[in-house]
Amino acid sequence: MSADLNILQIISGALVGLLVGLTGVGGGSLMTPVLILLLGVPPLTAVGTDLWFAAITKSVASRWFYQKGLIDWAVVRALWTGSLPTATIALLVIGLFGASIQLPSLTKQLVGIAVLLSGVGLLWQVRRQMLIRRLQRDPEHITFGELTKRQWAYTVTLGAVVGLLVTLSSIGAGALGMVVLTALYHRRLSARHLIATDIVHAVPLTAFAGLGHWFLGDIQYSLLWNLLIGSVPAVLLGSWLATRLPQLWLRLILCIVLWLVAAKLMA
Repeated sequence: MSADLNILQIISGALVGLLVGLTGVGGGSLMTPVLILLLGVPPLTAVGTDLWFAAITKSVASRWFYQKGLIDWAVVRALWTGSLPTATIALLVIGLFGASIQLPSLTKQLVGIAVLLSGVGLLWQVRRQMLIRRLQRDPEHITFGELTKRQWAYTVTLGAVVGLLVTLSSIGAGALGMVVLTALYHRRLSARHLIATDIVHAVPLTAFAGLGHWFLGDIQYSLLWNLLIGSVPAVLLGSWLATRLPQLWLRLILCIVLWLVAAKLMA
């Protein structure tokens, strides 16, 4: 396996893994563009490989957050109710029509749009968190109640949109999902509870979507191996730092990076 080691790919995995652990966002929003623009990976292969990268990396982070008791399982279940069915629909579309609708080109454009929206969403999230952080409590352990009918409906709808975007572009479970979750649950969940809940929702979604892309032949295994070598220790470090560092400035910088990446993808 040593002959397949690629330092650039390992460093890319480490940087993105660190961001995933730190913020719960930025994984697909950065990794898929890096694979396409920097490493020259075909768009569909980039999406499929990144989905497995996200599933494994976020599984590592999820264990840390589970041990800390930071996951709101009621929100996670509602997200899964929406995201897994739409992921199935998206995989069927790729399998049935991918060859006839120039899907690689469309995928690259979709990734660019999703990255652009991720940047807009992060900017909105930074502004909102600056307004509410004085009202927000951040206990070590809290008891989560059941969702209201309205919260459940909104959360299922969010999950459906995220499931579609993640399967087609590998982007959405982090940056886009976090924006809406912050709007819905900023009084129920602190920043780190939101990060933990969003990451745990993404694990089976990205694994399921990644399995579909595996059946379609959209995985590059040596690339995935190198990304994981860098990302697994980095995501553990990021998850540890997430409970100790302020998030606002990091997300603002990430927002600017996302806009630059989106402009390049859509050019």
